Amino acid sequence: MLKQRIYTAIALLIVLCAALWAPSAWPLALLLSLAAACALWEWLRLTWRRPDTYFPVAIAVVLGVFFLSSLYGLFRATTAFSLPGFDNGLVRWVLPFTALAWIVGATALVVQGQSQARSGARLLSIFGVIAIVAVWFSLIALFLGFGWWFLLSLMAMVWFADIGAYFAGRAFGRHKLAPRVSPGKTWEGACGGIFFATLWVLLSTQWNGSFGGVLAERYPLAIVALIAIALAALSIVGDLFESLLKRRAGVKDSSQLLPGHGGVLDRIDALLPVVPVAYLLVVAA
Repeated sequence: MLKQRIYTAIALLIVLCAALWAPSAWPLALLLSLAAACALWEWLRLTWRRPDTYFPVAIAVVLGVFFLSSLYGLFRATTAFSLPGFDNGLVRWVLPFTALAWIVGATALVVQGQSQARSGARLLSIFGVIAIVAVWFSLIALFLGFGWWFLLSLMAMVWFADIGAYFAGRAFGRHKLAPRVSPGKTWEGACGGIFFATLWVLLSTQWNGSFGGVLAERYPLAIVALIAIALAALSIVGDLFESLLKRRAGVKDSSQLLPGHGGVLDRIDALLPVVPVAYLLVVAA
C-alpha cells in the first residue's frame, strides 16, 4: 500500500511539474480542468442523496465542458486580472463569497462535527460547484499572472502544512482536534503543520516570484507571517471539511481514481479554501 502511494505521488508530481514547465499554458489548464471535473464528481457523490444516479456525472461533464470552453477566453486575456467575462462575476462576487463560505460556513460545520446526518444535500452540492469553479479559476489566473514558481510555492505551503501536521501529530499528538470528524488529527499536529507552512512562506520571501515573495512586496513581514498562519489553518479546515463529507456519506475515500490515495478530492481538499483567498490577497493589495 505504501509503495503504491509513493509511486502514485511521484507520478502525480511529474505530471504536475511537466504541465507547469510546459512552454504553453494549455497543458496545465487542461490538467486543472480534468482534475476539477473529477473532484466535482467526487464531491457530488458525497453530498447528493442518491449518489448512484447519473446526476453527479452529468454535472461534472457539464462543468468540464464549461471549463474547456472558457479557456479560450482566459488565454486571450493580456493579464490574469482583466479576464473577459469574469471581472464582474467571479472576481467581484464569487471569489469573495467562496472565501467567506470557507472561513465561516465550512469552519462552523467542522466545529459542530455533525457527521452522522446526511442533510443539506442541495446546499452542499451547490457550494461544491461554486468552490470547484473558484479554485479552478484562481489557479489558472495565478499561473497566468505570476508564473509556475508562484503557483508551485503556494501549493508547497499547503503540502508543508499537511506533512508537518502528520509528523508533529505522530511525535507529539495528545489532544484531539476534531474527534467526530477526523479522530486521527490533533491540536499538536495542527500547530506543527501551521509552523512549517509559515516557516516555508517566510523563507520563500527571499525568492523573487514565489508566493511569499509576492506577499512581501505587498505587506510587512509580520502581516505575511499572519497570512501564512491563517492560510495554513484554512488548509486544515479544507481537509477536515472533506473528512466531514466522507463521514456523512459513510465512505473512506472520495473515489478510487488515484491508486493508494483515494480520489482527486482527497488530494486537493486542503487547496480548495486556500487558493481563492490567496488570489484575493495578492490581487486586492
